[in-house]
Amino acid sequence: MNSAREPKSTPAPPPSPAAHHHASHRRLLRDPGAPGDLAGIDAIVVPTARPSQYLRHASHLAQTLRCPLVVLCSGRWTSAARVRAGAAPGADVLAIDFTGASAARLPALETSTVLPPRLRRNADTAAKRNFALALARMVGWRRIAFLDDDIEVRAPDDLRRAAGLLDRFDAAGLSIGGFPDNSVVCHAYRAVGGDQDSFVGGGALVVETVRNVAFFPNIYNEDWFYLLKEDGLRPLAVTGQVRQAPYDPFRTTERARSEEMGDVLAEGVFWLLDEGGSVRDADLRHWTAFLARRRRFIEAILDHLPHVPVRPDERRRMEESLKAARGRLALIRPELCLAYLDTWRADGKVWRDFVELLPSGVSFGDALRYLADAGQGRGGLRRPGPTLT
Repeated sequence: MNSAREPKSTPAPPPSPAAHHHASHRRLLRDPGAPGDLAGIDAIVVPTARPSQYLRHASHLAQTLRCPLVVLCSGRWTSAARVRAGAAPGADVLAIDFTGASAARLPALETSTVLPPRLRRNADTAAKRNFALALARMVGWRRIAFLDDDIEVRAPDDLRRAAGLLDRFDAAGLSIGGFPDNSVVCHAYRAVGGDQDSFVGGGALVVETVRNVAFFPNIYNEDWFYLLKEDGLRPLAVTGQVRQAPYDPFRTTERARSEEMGDVLAEGVFWLLDEGGSVRDADLRHWTAFLARRRRFIEAILDHLPHVPVRPDERRRMEESLKAARGRLALIRPELCLAYLDTWRADGKVWRDFVELLPSGVSFGDALRYLADAGQGRGGLRRPGPTLT
């Protein structure tokens, strides 16, 4: 009898999540070729709900670029008055108290209501950006830069260079360095060893406002849909770099829940673009397959979590967030994805009709009064006066 012990077999590692996910969409970006000429920025737009100290960088940046800083404020931690008080001396800051799309003369977009309540996004970022687009059209700002309040532009000329590309492109994004800018699920994928990239986004995006008529739907990844048209991406370049401040993507499970619908829709459409298709190919068969693929992706990440070298409490929060995303995913049906894209197309026409009827060549104050009319008497958008500097 052989008394030697048989060697213990090493368990096979779980299957990689990579087969169910496109970790980069960078190849969809057009190469601008030679660096763009420097051009002026007409305004920097920052949607914010944070205290005014988060705007110091944007305020100094606007001074350097000699353009106004438009701050759209909402929430309990900020207001136009606080922004004005904290602005850098001599900065041209136009601060507006904004309490939602219903507080302004913006069209009713059905992409905000077509989803069941549990799958809607409770945020005002898209409405603020749409308001800024309308404002820019009215006052004649052709090149505006959208910046998030946790983004740092270390080289102001990167924004000027992006603006110089807008004669050939509808938008120019800046590559986001520093902390990765991804969804909760994609952060978890990176944590288990996935080679996850970041795409161009509204956190650092310079856009052309005259010929480029697009809108931001109220959903996570709204910037991806702004950059999208029926047969693919709008002409889009990338140049320069910014830095994203760090944050904890797994702090609460609600973040994962609120992102899942938008992440599914955007990743599902961009999967087709990566494969040489278009939005028109996003039919019932595609969504049925993609939703199954998304579930396998999340479950494969969960399978890899025990092998991640992080503290137990961090691993637990990652697991809870992934399970929260999976729970939201279970509510998403292929028919709902189809309905959303149909509504997005219809809203595109509604937005174009609205924009084409806007008065042009007016002052900032008159434009604000025009856009604020719908909100008067309802605690809505504040008219010019103490809210502006």
